[in-house]
Amino acid sequence: MEFNLADLFERVADTVPDHLAVVYASRRLTFAELDTRANRLAHALAARGIGAGDHVALYLFNSSEYLEGMLAAFKLRAVPINVNYRYVEDELVYLLDDADAAAVVFHREFAPKLAAIRDRLPKLRVFVEVDDGSATSLEGAHEYEATLGAASPDRDFTTRSADDLYLLYTGGTTGMPKGVMWRHVDLFFGAMGGAGGGGKPIAAPEEIAERCLEPRTRCVPICPFMHGTAHWMAFSTLLTGGTIVIPIEHHLDPPAVWQLIEREHANYIVIVGDAFARPLLDALDTAEGRALDLTSMQVVLSGGAILSPALKREFVRRFPALLVVDGYGASETGGQGQSIVVAGGDVPNAPRFRVGDDTQVLGPDLHPLGVGIVGRLARRGHIPLGYYKDEVKTAETFPVVDGERWAVPGDHAVVETDGTITLLGRGSVSINTGGEKVYPEEVESVLKAHADVFDALVVGAADDRWGERVVAVVQPRPGAAPALDELQHHCRAHLAGYKVPRDVVLVDAIERSPSGKPDYRWARKVSARAAGTVEA
Repeated sequence: MEFNLADLFERVADTVPDHLAVVYASRRLTFAELDTRANRLAHALAARGIGAGDHVALYLFNSSEYLEGMLAAFKLRAVPINVNYRYVEDELVYLLDDADAAAVVFHREFAPKLAAIRDRLPKLRVFVEVDDGSATSLEGAHEYEATLGAASPDRDFTTRSADDLYLLYTGGTTGMPKGVMWRHVDLFFGAMGGAGGGGKPIAAPEEIAERCLEPRTRCVPICPFMHGTAHWMAFSTLLTGGTIVIPIEHHLDPPAVWQLIEREHANYIVIVGDAFARPLLDALDTAEGRALDLTSMQVVLSGGAILSPALKREFVRRFPALLVVDGYGASETGGQGQSIVVAGGDVPNAPRFRVGDDTQVLGPDLHPLGVGIVGRLARRGHIPLGYYKDEVKTAETFPVVDGERWAVPGDHAVVETDGTITLLGRGSVSINTGGEKVYPEEVESVLKAHADVFDALVVGAADDRWGERVVAVVQPRPGAAPALDELQHHCRAHLAGYKVPRDVVLVDAIERSPSGKPDYRWARKVSARAAGTVEA
């Protein structure tokens, strides 16, 4: 047995076969049933020519089939590919071609898009469609349940390796999506918790059986599986014998989420920053929300975007026994650090994280910096191999220094005297105003604490005097219209003067990715249109 994700899952399934693994709509799968369904899908794919090293695209909403698809690929030593279901045709062609996808498992709703582009993807030869009630179907596609029913349930696959690949496509803040290549062993320890369940990671793969005997976690991943945060946490839960409870809605529906948590006695939810937290908290102010029994709730984890201090305080006010965890990391680093808030504890105004020895702040020479010096946050140890088919970008992001490989995706940070790090933000979206650097996340966090602000993004706009000036793009709360001077007065109580927005643009809704990450390109365009300029 190796630190291979299929091997590890199979050991858990053999140890606790009758534990509940997945809840989705009316489907309730034990570990044994989930394992059998993944075996059947793996055999079905193998019968159609998919094998070790082949890439299997998952063009799916959150569902039990998504996890089955990942497991089936791992069992075959194939590589699952996450597909953003918001992509238009040209974006899909780029992704599926760049990923060398040989097969695609998809919800039937997406059949028309695949029909329109399949002739542009000669390497894509196997189509498996999941019936979601849509009327359309892709010609030549294999229906998912019928395909599973005709395939072998046996677990008779070849020997696997800890070096088997996992590929995560990430859009980042600029450029086309890039595939981040991980070995299974590095992903398991670097992003999935090493089956520690919040404690010490296992030292040998066989030890995973000891960690799954008591199913402590009932996890609701609210963010999309097409991004790493959700399925990393899903596998972290499964590999400790816990249960994944999947909402059936294809968009954030806060009342439905809270009802699901009550019904399934879930104790752990996974979100992405304020874009998820704010609507969830607001839903608790309704008569229906106040009537719910949510005493099972123990942990809120935000990954991929940082929670603002105001919303952390609101969570622990409403749930006195709750742990609110900001998990910091990236597709290129896995999980690097955590910031934990509990009722009665301190809620820092800045995003400060406790990190391990493998995470450092590096200077321009890529050597560790001392306390108080701004540099780039980096990780060594269990990190990816690089970007798929992009040696130049790999060399930039994963440099080798004195014989040691680092992942340096671009976030800026500073080391504090107590050894924690304060995250400043992505250098590529920072604003240079009069020679001073402003990180949007810091200003956004302050803005979102204002009573009339529902959401906000901060960008830089060209300025004849200062080079750039700070502009706030704000989605007000219903019925509110906060004025610039009002927001400036609020910000000056928390920020240095040069960080205070000089302009504000009110919008009906802030655009974010389905995972909740900010769309700064959109915000810059909105700012430019409001100023009557053309974005460069």
